[in-house]
Amino acid sequence: MEKTELLELIKSKLNEKFSGHVESAELLYDFPVFVISHDKIHEVLSFLKSDAELNFHFLTDLTGIQTPDEKHLGVVYHLHNLPKNLRVRVKTFFSIQHPEIPTVTDLWLGANWMERETFDFYGVKFIGHPNLKRILNMDEMDYHPLRKEYPLEDQTRDDKDDRMFGR
Repeated sequence: MEKTELLELIKSKLNEKFSGHVESAELLYDFPVFVISHDKIHEVLSFLKSDAELNFHFLTDLTGIQTPDEKHLGVVYHLHNLPKNLRVRVKTFFSIQHPEIPTVTDLWLGANWMERETFDFYGVKFIGHPNLKRILNMDEMDYHPLRKEYPLEDQTRDDKDDRMFGR
């Protein structure tokens, strides 16, 4: 199946079943990419897994993402249909003030550690996760290191001469 055919097939099925919740659908770097509203992400992922024709039964990856716009935080899911060797990327975005999204551990057990890593580094709370806690960073950390919530330069340095950088 051609990538554009796959994109159109998934797009039509999602628009039919989840009208108004598909924010965008495009072929990006030869990869079908869908942006879904965060309040329907669990239902959409469940549909992509259980639909007999699509059969995206394998979760290849799940990770967090931060964007500079008003939505700010998001989660990216990479799904794979192994028998037909088809892949799709599904994204969802939400406000950094309310970084909550339903867990998909009920759909894919392998999401457990991926969601814990995303919580650890981005602070995304996966509602319903069986054991959401830090796994790579220390428990004492009161921040999430991959969020861009710090100045880009160290303002305390006195060995830096701004004239050397055209300022």
